[in-house]
Amino acid sequence: MAPANIKINPIGLAICLVVVVCVCFYMFGLPMWFKKEQRVSMREIISASIDLAERGGRKVIEIKQKDKLDEKVKGKTQEGAKEMLTSGDMESHRAIVYGFAKAFPGLKVISEEHDLQPVNLAVIEDVNLNNEEVAEVVTSDQSLPISQLTVWIDPLDATQEYTENLDEYVTTMVCVAVNGEPTIGVIHKPFSKETVWAWVGYGQSNSVKQAERKQKASDDPKTIIMSRSHPGQVQEVVKNAFGEKTGIVPAGGAGYKTLEVIRGKADAYIHVTRIKKWDICAGNAILGAIDGKMTTLKGDRIDYSGQYSPVVNDGLVASVYNHNDYLDKLKDVNLEELNAKKNS
Repeated sequence: MAPANIKINPIGLAICLVVVVCVCFYMFGLPMWFKKEQRVSMREIISASIDLAERGGRKVIEIKQKDKLDEKVKGKTQEGAKEMLTSGDMESHRAIVYGFAKAFPGLKVISEEHDLQPVNLAVIEDVNLNNEEVAEVVTSDQSLPISQLTVWIDPLDATQEYTENLDEYVTTMVCVAVNGEPTIGVIHKPFSKETVWAWVGYGQSNSVKQAERKQKASDDPKTIIMSRSHPGQVQEVVKNAFGEKTGIVPAGGAGYKTLEVIRGKADAYIHVTRIKKWDICAGNAILGAIDGKMTTLKGDRIDYSGQYSPVVNDGLVASVYNHNDYLDKLKDVNLEELNAKKNS
């Protein structure tokens, strides 16, 4: 027997579809393709970054004044040096992270530290979204989807020096990356109450503008700043690459070392072992604002999107001028051989 013809009522079908869609909306909410993504004012976020870096700095000082560092070893670096953790690190971390959570809910924030406590954001102090110097220097704004932004925080750079009362090296740092590119950088020196900031393409703090930087001829002796925690190994690399007349400046803290390059006190900052992205992102952004560069020893750009490891394995070169000259002289550095030497 032939199957009977089935007639479909178009009105009934339409009603069923409407009911199904309504049930889906009720159960799952508005689909993402209907939602308007939150956008962020970059001028507001740089103001917030300055305020929160300084807020973290005040916590760093407060802990020091109370003599309640509660220092401990949280691990060791690849070369065996102790990685210290103090109450100053943690209090600064919480102040900065909670501040961002209140000012920009949903913003992706990556911090060196991780221990957060439950908190009512209503009790967190409001964040300054209109910094006076930013308002004076930056005359235009940019609004970006929040999904394009990643914030990197180093709540206390140079913790080892902090425990040794070498406070001139201590910084608190905030960096905002846009699609992985370091775009806004803030480096705050809490013990001298100095804040340096820049937004690539839009402006920088007066301290960056007024710094006296001079470009040297390629064959002039250079001054290289590097880590004080393992100077012998870096010194060997630098002397071999740039000659015995090269000036060597050991210092603590990646933020401090990058600032010395930005100020013209050193020609380049060179690091030959692993380093973390929260240590270098802010300095990378400020360098970019003055046409400087920060790359690995191999010349690779550093991605700050947060999609990859926070560890940079291939060393670091930071300079304002003649970056390719530094890379060319360092191209024969064998990082695997150096690592094998120090581990033997």
